[in-house]
Amino acid sequence: MSVIEVQGLTPLEGEIKIQGSKNAVLPMMAAAILHKGTTVIENVPRIQDVFCMLGILDSIGCKCRLEGNRLKIDASVVTETEIPKEFVKSMRSSIIVSGPLLGRMKRAVTSFPGGCSIGERPIDLHLTALDALGARVEEDGEELLVTANELTGADIYFPFPSVGATENALMAAVLADGVTVIHGAAREPEIEELCLFLIGMGARIHGVGSSTLVIEGVLSLHDSIFTVTGDRIVAGTYLCAVMAAEGCVTLTGIRPSHMEAVLRCAEEMGAAIRRYDDLISVTMTGRPADYSVVTGPYPQFPTDLQSPMMAVMAAAEGTGRMEETVFEGRFGTVKELQKLGADIIIEDNRAEIRGLYPLTGAVVRARDLRGGAALVVAGLASRGVTQITDCSHIERGYEDICRDLKSLGAVIRGME
Repeated sequence: MSVIEVQGLTPLEGEIKIQGSKNAVLPMMAAAILHKGTTVIENVPRIQDVFCMLGILDSIGCKCRLEGNRLKIDASVVTETEIPKEFVKSMRSSIIVSGPLLGRMKRAVTSFPGGCSIGERPIDLHLTALDALGARVEEDGEELLVTANELTGADIYFPFPSVGATENALMAAVLADGVTVIHGAAREPEIEELCLFLIGMGARIHGVGSSTLVIEGVLSLHDSIFTVTGDRIVAGTYLCAVMAAEGCVTLTGIRPSHMEAVLRCAEEMGAAIRRYDDLISVTMTGRPADYSVVTGPYPQFPTDLQSPMMAVMAAAEGTGRMEETVFEGRFGTVKELQKLGADIIIEDNRAEIRGLYPLTGAVVRARDLRGGAALVVAGLASRGVTQITDCSHIERGYEDICRDLKSLGAVIRGME
């Protein structure tokens, strides 16, 4: 699917079961390398990033089988320690394979991820963490060779709660000799999920959900089965869709407690939200009110939902403000929103959004994963047809955004 067409101004009604979490399942797939046996993961989303990670696992010798949303990984034999460049270039998060490869094989070869449309995303924190555990890092052009005779528990200090670096350090420490303490660890729900996944394999991890993780190294892991929770970013995107289009929608298969910053924001803007154990209902009548949002590490407002929420603000009443503190390139979608008539002024890492409803359909381009989803949200609040090109970005994180929104009554279709 390379193009999505949206006919706006149709309220949404119905229920969606949210797909499994992309940001949780990718490190779990990488962590399966640590075990010389079989790992089964349930509720795996069928998205491009998952298929890319499957390619990496296959390339190093793992036997993977994805049937529906059930993934079986047999990592009994790992024959290679090099992550092919094509996978690194197409998915920056492939760097998280380095930690488990190093933990099991004491060697990992990868390359610098290269540019990213939403920011630089340096990997220095990853390398610093692996170095603290006893790894040696050698650079040869674009190639990185990480080796260790033995990994030894250590104190690791992060000046910023990097999700990827926390995951890499955590996975490398599981089979290290001794105790590792990660100070300043990221607290995102996906880190908690990874910890629970590893504990289910036999790892010893304390402080789950906190900024201090204590990992007692073990000699080996065992077979396990784990079910991934629903994707809070996908749920947040569909929440934004309801706010943009109006209507009443139930989102199931999620943990509302993991979305509290987003839900509070939506309520302040006028959405009526009811929380249950594993679902939320969202009702939006009339236009959203203006609001100010500042992104930040969990439990603050997630940067991954900055673009979709900005699309809502563009079709709200009054003047809203957005401050981006995580990725300097997240405002790249603003130029596309402006083609729809959005009144947005950017100054450094801040945006002032003067609400205008309805927006006007136009041809726009998805510049990145979440920015593409934001344009779909904006299209729902636009008069006429919005045509979004380069939609392969969206397929990296959403199983089928057209299917889901169409089931709620949206007039939307995907085309090649």
